[in-house]
Amino acid sequence: MKAHDGMYIDGAWRPAAGTDTIEVVNPVDEQVIGRVPAGTAEDVDAAVRAARAAFPAWAATPPAERAARLAALRDILVARKDEIAETVTAELGSPLPFSQAVHAGVPIAVAGSYAELAATYAFEEKVGNSTVYQEPVGVVGAITPWNYPLHQIVAKVAPALAAGCTVVLKPAEDTPLTAQLFAETVAEAGIPAGVFNLVTGLGPVAGQALAEHPDVDLVSFTGSTAVGKRIGATAGAAVKRVALELGGKSANVILPSADLAKAVGVGVANVMSNSGQTCSAWTRMLVHTAQYDEAVELAAAAAEKYGDRIGPVVNAKQQARVRSYIDKGVTEGARLVVGGPESPREQGYFVSPTVFSDVTPEMTIAQEEIFGPVLSIIRYEDEADALRIANGTVYGLAGAVWAGDETEAVAFARRLDTGQVDINGGRFNPLAPFGGYKQSGVGRELGAHGLSEYLQTKSLQF
Repeated sequence: MKAHDGMYIDGAWRPAAGTDTIEVVNPVDEQVIGRVPAGTAEDVDAAVRAARAAFPAWAATPPAERAARLAALRDILVARKDEIAETVTAELGSPLPFSQAVHAGVPIAVAGSYAELAATYAFEEKVGNSTVYQEPVGVVGAITPWNYPLHQIVAKVAPALAAGCTVVLKPAEDTPLTAQLFAETVAEAGIPAGVFNLVTGLGPVAGQALAEHPDVDLVSFTGSTAVGKRIGATAGAAVKRVALELGGKSANVILPSADLAKAVGVGVANVMSNSGQTCSAWTRMLVHTAQYDEAVELAAAAAEKYGDRIGPVVNAKQQARVRSYIDKGVTEGARLVVGGPESPREQGYFVSPTVFSDVTPEMTIAQEEIFGPVLSIIRYEDEADALRIANGTVYGLAGAVWAGDETEAVAFARRLDTGQVDINGGRFNPLAPFGGYKQSGVGRELGAHGLSEYLQTKSLQF
């Protein structure tokens, strides 16, 4: 697609307030593929004012009509799915088949789920002698990351619109073309002017201006825990609602009764998916000491098969970050089984699929979020030890448990300090709430729980 040289505000593409631009770079060949405006506080203010002006009419729109607009949006995403996949591949570097199946396919499912929820959700109920109403929060400032550029947008914008809120979106500067494409689909779907607005720009400038804007009622942010803490502090000072989906260091716990080969194979695939740039990736594989050596061999064989099959990481800074973690793993005494810090190609921001064994729970690579194709295999002695290791980080976003008996796996999963756990390879469910415990965030996305984040409660007594 061709990059727009303006902001999408109040239903039209408008010139930016300033002249600075952001280069969009293809991480496969490091070539510039487009430029978008670098928004300022002035652009954010114009977008928020448009969203505020549009809010009363959109909030008063019957849920069935909001549902119809979301259904139209879903249908346009379906019609443009090939263009979406190609755009994500161009600016993120994701292999095209993965872009088609996940980066385009998942947002379509999520948009469809909110079209259905908007039509069926109980925005009003009787409780004794009271009527309780679920009303839209107001203007939402949505700040989204680059790792799943369209999914993260849809996971915020669709429930906000379903609830009756209006939105100002500030997407990640690495993947703004996907956000511009989404703005085009919003216009095609007939969503009224001002209900959705887009400002491209840098996080410390446009993102900060959006988070701090006094006329934004809720900030929904997905990204690092460090930035999430700053946004939470800013929102707290203003007594403003936040929804934060932050970092993760998820554990893949393989109990002795599990199918070891399957658990390891799926676990490696999970870490290598999207080049490891997934906050819910199971980057710590916990294996009983009696099965440890076999698990390491299986993981090494599985990782080596990926080779050139995974794409690059998003930019040079991220490549350097991941490689520095690999170096630190070696320095701290972990054994490098597959991969390493050397780039597998002369051009592009590639990182070799990497597996470490002999990792201890206190090592940096077992504690901090790497956000790359790096797996740490940790041994445990018994279930109590496995639980201690699994819960032994500041994060609690996602995880997995494998066992020969589902009841055994569920019993262990219930003791994890984790927001979402896959049991024996459970499939993605767009209706299930997603979000974290501890420093992995506040609030939930997807399904009815995700919709409720954008609602506030009013009761009338009779």
